[in-house]
Amino acid sequence: MNKKVMITGANRGIGLSITKNYLNRGDEVYAFCRSPKKSKELYQLSKDNKKIKIYSLDVCSEDSIKNASKLIDDYIDIIICNAGIGSGYGGFMDDDNNQQKFLEVLNTNVVGPFLTIKYFSTKLNKVSDKKIAIISSLMGSQHHDSSNAYFYRSSKAAVNNLMVTFSNELSNQNISICSYHPGWVRTDMGGPNADLSSEESAKNLIKRFDEQSITTTGRFYNYDGKLLMI
Repeated sequence: MNKKVMITGANRGIGLSITKNYLNRGDEVYAFCRSPKKSKELYQLSKDNKKIKIYSLDVCSEDSIKNASKLIDDYIDIIICNAGIGSGYGGFMDDDNNQQKFLEVLNTNVVGPFLTIKYFSTKLNKVSDKKIAIISSLMGSQHHDSSNAYFYRSSKAAVNNLMVTFSNELSNQNISICSYHPGWVRTDMGGPNADLSSEESAKNLIKRFDEQSITTTGRFYNYDGKLLMI
């Protein structure tokens, strides 16, 4: 049975590749991003495939998220919180590590997914197999010996904690939620020397989303299916 998918940050990188892969297998996609008119690839997809609907959504604005959720007049099967940003990757004394940047990262990577789930979860189907997936990062794990990327690491640690807390509240509604490390991917954030293409990451992530169920809710997975430590 074809799925109905909602995804944020659908205009580039992993989000765009996830969108393409769902469309290629016949699923319907509600694709959200901050500036749809600037995304030529998304609009090209909409010309070639009638199963994609593209809408504007700014994950840093509660009003934007709330209003965007009202644009979906049907049910959805899965919410994919993909939109996110990076920050300075150096030590704590780097100039990039300032209050404004920290708040920006937390607002995008933590508050954004929280509000997306809050408003879009009411659109999940009323029957079964209801899912929420958060694109996180291994850099959010507490089990590391690195000394850099303070803001990004802490934002991904926080969103993993949100995921676990959501799983505790949503389980009685038969809604599963997991977070996923997409791998080190060749995107604007990952850089040109990363291990995986966005296509490789997306294909593996969709396999993981398909496998997700209420019995696996509250867990953090690698793109290849390996269970990770939060």
